Amino acid sequence: MTDTETNAPPAPPSTLYARVGGDAWFETLTTAFYAAVADDAVLRPLYPDDLDAARDRLCGFLIQYWGGPADYSARRGHPRLMMRHMRFPIGMAQREAWYRQMAAAVKAGGLSDEDELTVLRYFAATSIQLVNRP
Repeated sequence: MTDTETNAPPAPPSTLYARVGGDAWFETLTTAFYAAVADDAVLRPLYPDDLDAARDRLCGFLIQYWGGPADYSARRGHPRLMMRHMRFPIGMAQREAWYRQMAAAVKAGGLSDEDELTVLRYFAATSIQLVNRP
């Protein structure tokens, strides 16, 4: 018996990447996030003058992490988030500012309630792991 014969709804796509329709959602998310970073007095000093390369790296990482193509790892190797962020002074103030800006970008992204909660939980946990200063 097929789904059509049982009137069962089709299963949702299995990855967030598929559910949001691919790259475009992550590009919008990271563009919104870095626009906020540009105006954030706590975060801006952590980034280079040109935010485009940082945005591209974060976008590629998130695409891969959430089920898209593994282009990020093909270009940069294993993500090694903690190692890559050690050179930046990340205390709780920086973590809170980062999470606040990312959460706003996620909430503007039109995700389902379940996906939004999953993504926000991921960013909350990961951003805590990157704190490297008292």
